[in-house]
Amino acid sequence: MGFSIIGHPFYLISPTLISLTTLAFLSCSSVVRTSTASDYTNLVYQGCAKQTFLDSSSVHSQTLSTLFDSLVSQSSKSNFFKTSSSGDQASISALFQCRRDLSFGDCNCVSKLPNMLNSLCENTISGRIQLSGCYIPYEQNGSPQVSNFDLLHKTCSATQAEGSGYEERRDAAFAALKKGMVSGYGFYTTIYESVYVLGQCEGDLSIGDCGECVKSAVQIAQMECRSSSSGQIYLH
Repeated sequence: MGFSIIGHPFYLISPTLISLTTLAFLSCSSVVRTSTASDYTNLVYQGCAKQTFLDSSSVHSQTLSTLFDSLVSQSSKSNFFKTSSSGDQASISALFQCRRDLSFGDCNCVSKLPNMLNSLCENTISGRIQLSGCYIPYEQNGSPQVSNFDLLHKTCSATQAEGSGYEERRDAAFAALKKGMVSGYGFYTTIYESVYVLGQCEGDLSIGDCGECVKSAVQIAQMECRSSSSGQIYLH
């Protein structure tokens, strides 16, 4: 999930967007944005497991290639899709998610991710690439799991917000975000007195878990970013 403040932007992003989502999955996230479509392919962060596949790398390579082809194909029809290989030694799960306010045309940023994962996370049992507009995580089934609310990535701008009352307005925007994520079924964006926030949870996360994820991301933003004029929080 992710969230962001524009003018003073804040994003909470799962996957992806108090954006979120082991290294493999984003569940909720937050991001601060003033970006145009050309920014949707900017790299936010990458993560690769230290462990590598134990047996034939060619088997896993082919399995991942098949899964990635499926994800790219589906990205022209949907903003979220999850798939897995058959239950053999190379059993792997993968998904993609795009920001829900993007068109399917902008969701084509997914097509850039397989090559990046193959290059950066060669033969590792899990990996994740997060761009501004989309992300792909994958993992070998049965690999060690992490808490849904583990922090994957955080940025707080060095620029501090000017004027009095900023933190109060930011917190009011966060309160609106937490409420809106429920009515928006895992996605919400709003501007509250010049503070822009955006939140998104991973597509198959329950509303209850999404709410808890957003709550955790907001708390991290408040404690870690304080008076920063913008920030991004990505949870698993």
